[in-house]
Amino acid sequence: QVQLVESGGGLVQAGGSLRLSCAASGRTFPTRTMAWFRQVPGREREFVTAIDWAGDSTYYTDSVQGRFTISRDIAKNTVSLQMNSLVPEDTASYYCAYKIGGYARVHRAYAFWGQGTQVTVSS
Repeated sequence: QVQLVESGGGLVQAGGSLRLSCAASGRTFPTRTMAWFRQVPGREREFVTAIDWAGDSTYYTDSVQGRFTISRDIAKNTVSLQMNSLVPEDTASYYCAYKIGGYARVHRAYAFWGQGTQVTVSS
């Protein structure tokens, strides 16, 4: 099993920045992908960004490209999400996710999830 613990999030004005972190513990797998998804009430969980742990390749949904940056710290076994130029449409619960193997954009491909952290962007 893999445990994921998120930190960060909060309330910020439009144009501001926030940083989310996710610490992974438990079993490790040589080939894995870690990702961030977000969800608002009544809507399906949406892919935001992912990073291939071994190769450091990154992937973003179009709406956050150029504003958000995902990164990993191998020594600390953590993944971070730097969010800049935030807009009210970024308001959601953000979830860290982990899958064995390569990149995927669908939430059903990810076996392990954090508890979620709220990001609220005021206009």
